[in-house]
Amino acid sequence: MKFTAMLFSISLLLSTGTFESQAVAAEAIKKSQTISRAGSQLSVKGPAEYFTGNVRVDPLFPANDSAPFSSAYVTFEPGARSAWHIHPKGQHLLVTAGVGRTGEWEGKVDEIKAGDVIWCPPGVKHWHGASPTTAMTHIAITGTLDGKNVEWMEKVSDEQYNGK
Repeated sequence: MKFTAMLFSISLLLSTGTFESQAVAAEAIKKSQTISRAGSQLSVKGPAEYFTGNVRVDPLFPANDSAPFSSAYVTFEPGARSAWHIHPKGQHLLVTAGVGRTGEWEGKVDEIKAGDVIWCPPGVKHWHGASPTTAMTHIAITGTLDGKNVEWMEKVSDEQYNGK
């Protein structure tokens, strides 16, 4: 079974089987709409290798030939965050609930809230997650290049998370 990583912020960790990928490709060339029913894809716990704290990823859709980007809801419990990472084609984050933080390698940490939209250009080393006291959920829409949408790096330290 072929697995495709998704994130994100995340990112975002979406796995699709070979047959599902073929079905998605077939759907992309259809001349009518496709509806993916709520709850039809399993939630995934954000792997400890790429996240600190409790994170849940709810896949929305995978990339395909017609639309080379994927999407997922990602929910971070208070204090939870992604590891440092980059996206080869960039990423949009649409914060849908709560209060979070996002940081760049240069040390800048910004607070983000429901209604905010963040654009992370290709190749920018960054992280995102919840605030220390409030959970945060965002929709991540992540571009894909040659089947890859994220390059994971080291974990974010407490000092980096706190902007120190």
